[in-house]
Amino acid sequence: MRSGSTPPDERGTTPLDACTVDAVDVHAFEVPTDGPDGKEQDGTLEWDSTTLVLVRVHAGGRTGLGCTYGDVSAAVFAQSKLVPVIEGASPASPAALSRRMAAQTRNAGRPGVGAMALSAVDVALWDLKARLLDLPLVHLLPAHHDRVPVYGSGGFTNYSLDRLTDQLAGWVARGIPRVKLKTSRRPEHDAERLTAVREAIGTAPELFADANGALGRKDALYWARRLHDEWDVRWFEEPVSSADLEGLRMLRERGPARLEIAAGEYAFTAQDFANLTEGPAGPAVDCLQADVTRCGGITGLLEIAGLSAVRHLDLSAHCAPALSAHAFCAVRRLRHLEYFHDHLRVEHLLFDGTLSPEGGALRPDTGRPGLGLDVKWADAEPYRVHGTRPS
Repeated sequence: MRSGSTPPDERGTTPLDACTVDAVDVHAFEVPTDGPDGKEQDGTLEWDSTTLVLVRVHAGGRTGLGCTYGDVSAAVFAQSKLVPVIEGASPASPAALSRRMAAQTRNAGRPGVGAMALSAVDVALWDLKARLLDLPLVHLLPAHHDRVPVYGSGGFTNYSLDRLTDQLAGWVARGIPRVKLKTSRRPEHDAERLTAVREAIGTAPELFADANGALGRKDALYWARRLHDEWDVRWFEEPVSSADLEGLRMLRERGPARLEIAAGEYAFTAQDFANLTEGPAGPAVDCLQADVTRCGGITGLLEIAGLSAVRHLDLSAHCAPALSAHAFCAVRRLRHLEYFHDHLRVEHLLFDGTLSPEGGALRPDTGRPGLGLDVKWADAEPYRVHGTRPS
């Protein structure tokens, strides 16, 4: 504790309005995938590991944590550009600190790695504030909901048919009424894959498809019609690149009326989301997506939630269930959360306090402060690629 600081109260913490951030540590852990031959594929990318960047912020005898998924460079960015901004600052207003951090990313690069690093620190500050107040994070936020519906997500393009159907049917058997598979890497195989999945899960569960921006506009329109008419797919995510706003808008206007077009997981700033929702011809999507570990953390998400409400568009959570279950309760026009295979593996490996779906939804644990997460250091250490284990 800093010299002259207010002594801890009966809970062993310093009152929120009297403490300052006295330390920050940054870590990164790279976890191999469990896909065929150690790899996973979607429409446009192949990978063999998932990297979680972890930020811990300490003040008043409590520690808040936040994270993002990306490259280890996000850890370096946070350490270099963002930690100096918050050290010695009051943790009472995460939004104010987030604005100061954003200013420091201007020349270093706000979108991409910069936004991901900022998101991790921002979430850690919100988690810290909740812990200092001895509140679950969901009770600190302006919550509209007490649970977040989920959809099972994985279905990678290099899965065998057996693994594909077992995974998606397994989620349905656990009470998750909607599932998603990756498509469009080899479109000539997608009809067989979609038919196998629909037969495995039955006619009642909702079926989603995600092309990860692999298709051109004409091919995407062709597949939009087939997806809807032949397999009753109701959600087509990133059929074209999310940077192709005209293409997304064309698909929304000319595709089947009951097939929703979704995008937003690669939006990093509020303006990125505004671009998806505005224009003379109307929104480019039927449902927005936001990733709390990319879009500016909880501070950024609250701004985006307001935008989605004003534009009368639902907002879906992209991945990171351990964080999103709390954060997206504060989204008024909440649709659902992507319960993503890779992130589930990483979060269960690295954290105590992760959640499991009940009745097709994640409910934040209100019996634990903050996000309710604690790092399992012994389990995490073999995967470390940045930082050192706390003593």
